[in-house]
Amino acid sequence: MGEAIVAGLLAVGFVDAADITVADPSAERAEVFSAHGVATVADGHDAVANADVIILAVKPQVIDAVVAHLSAEIPADAIVVSIAAGITTARIESLLEANTAVVRVMPNTPAMVGQGMSVVSAGSEATPTQTETVREMFEALGRAIVIDERQQDAASAISGSGPAYVALFVDALARAGVRQGLSRDVAQALALQTLRGTVELIERTDTHPEVIIDAVSSPGGTTIAAIEALEASGLRSGVFDAVAAAVRRSKELGS
Repeated sequence: MGEAIVAGLLAVGFVDAADITVADPSAERAEVFSAHGVATVADGHDAVANADVIILAVKPQVIDAVVAHLSAEIPADAIVVSIAAGITTARIESLLEANTAVVRVMPNTPAMVGQGMSVVSAGSEATPTQTETVREMFEALGRAIVIDERQQDAASAISGSGPAYVALFVDALARAGVRQGLSRDVAQALALQTLRGTVELIERTDTHPEVIIDAVSSPGGTTIAAIEALEASGLRSGVFDAVAAAVRRSKELGS
């Protein structure tokens, strides 16, 4: 996700490569970031000392250790942005110097191609101006909205994990086409463009998805037969269960 953010910000010209420093102890990962033209260091101390915005793109399981390691070096007026799933701003604030601004964000991987969806929540010390600064940064990667932090787990289960759900559906639809005799290339092209076009149709016409379903489902036709099969297989309840599982796991990571 850190690479997606860096690549996305550079692609849209939101920031110059010269203004980004990435800390990663892995030499292999550092090479990936270096390919984007940004500076890389092995120790986070060398990245945060003069930073205006510090993005903590680390796993929830190591966030405490990382923040504790960096705390003394973080400038008093810097904005600390965490994208660690499930980790509250209060938890991060407790590991930092008093009055440090913390903003929690859950972006997603389409940010790499300028089509990301990010949800932004302010900590107790972050001002509206600082929160807006972070929102604008992630808006440059697609779309970003500010929500109450209490909604972060649910929102993250939709947009943060969502690309995996969508990719799973695209793969399943393409494989179904292959099973019916289409080549993989043709089946995947059909699945991708149909998904892309349907999303655009819903957005441009501000139409409820149920209306789209009804419009395509002629009485006694092929689509209604397919929809009935999907409902019978538990597609809708499976999505409900998947999101609920993601929310539970997010809460567990934050506890």
